[in-house]
Amino acid sequence: MDLTVIWAIIIAFAVFAYVVMDGFDLGIGILFPSFKPGTERDQAMNSIAPVWDGNETWLVLGGGGLLAAFPLAYAVILPATYPLIIAMLLALVFRGVAFEFRWRDPAHRPFWDMAFFGGSLVAAMAQGMTLGALLQGIEVVDRAYAGSWWDWLTPYTLLAGLGVTAGYALLGACWLVWKIRGSGQDHAYRLAIGAAVATLVLLVAISLYTPFVEAQYFRRWFTMPNILFASQVPLLTAIISFLLFRGLLKRQEAMPFLLSLAIFLLGMIGLAISMWPYVVPDSLTIWDAAAPHRSQVFMLIGVGLTMPLILAYTGWAYWVFRGKVDEAGYH
Repeated sequence: MDLTVIWAIIIAFAVFAYVVMDGFDLGIGILFPSFKPGTERDQAMNSIAPVWDGNETWLVLGGGGLLAAFPLAYAVILPATYPLIIAMLLALVFRGVAFEFRWRDPAHRPFWDMAFFGGSLVAAMAQGMTLGALLQGIEVVDRAYAGSWWDWLTPYTLLAGLGVTAGYALLGACWLVWKIRGSGQDHAYRLAIGAAVATLVLLVAISLYTPFVEAQYFRRWFTMPNILFASQVPLLTAIISFLLFRGLLKRQEAMPFLLSLAIFLLGMIGLAISMWPYVVPDSLTIWDAAAPHRSQVFMLIGVGLTMPLILAYTGWAYWVFRGKVDEAGYH
């Protein structure tokens, strides 16, 4: 355990926090057209209104941390995925505008509702495809990106994009199951079951595809003694998936959301099994890409001061808005 490993853990935590927190409000945007205009859409929007903007803090921390702690990785990954990163950022901006203007411009609310949906969908697909592009490998020559503008566009990245989009939809539907009442909640239960099926089907497809993308992935998952540990991840995923479906059918409220978070956590563990210790698979390890030791120490002091504050105000916001919501807001 050295500073480079600590920084890798910090960035992995920030990415996971972003995925699960902003994931559910992106998921609500993806599902938004399926809700009836009026009460159901207002309930869905009000359920995330107090927290959606703060959730994106973790994206800034993850991206900024990658630049600061692993500048070489940042310099390789961004040129390889520029179209996806640009699409994601523009979609998040457009989505944020739509979120505000649907309340302030009711005459054009149907347009802003579709803009909210479109921004959420594009952002989710771009994030999933970026992950797929990283996993399938980035061509590096002399410590610089050596591929083309379109290397990121492959069947594998499209599959990864669909998987992340379905997973976000699952998080969003389970959040609404927990947070709203009435016909909107009934609709959310139905959407959650459909999203869970789609997520698990795509998760299985990606899991079967990934070991054949890079030789190291196959060795990590299917050779002894690695298989003894790695096999626990799909086993636990199957158990949690069973509990998730049972919870939805029994109309539990908070538990499906927590179980869907657990599925994402297991997915993150699966990524760690496949990639560690590479930050750019089969090209750059975390030590190859790390900033100088003094820089890591200096930044760690800053993170040690700011991350507890971020966790505190995030926890406080979720605690204050812990109740149920209707079209008028939280109660």
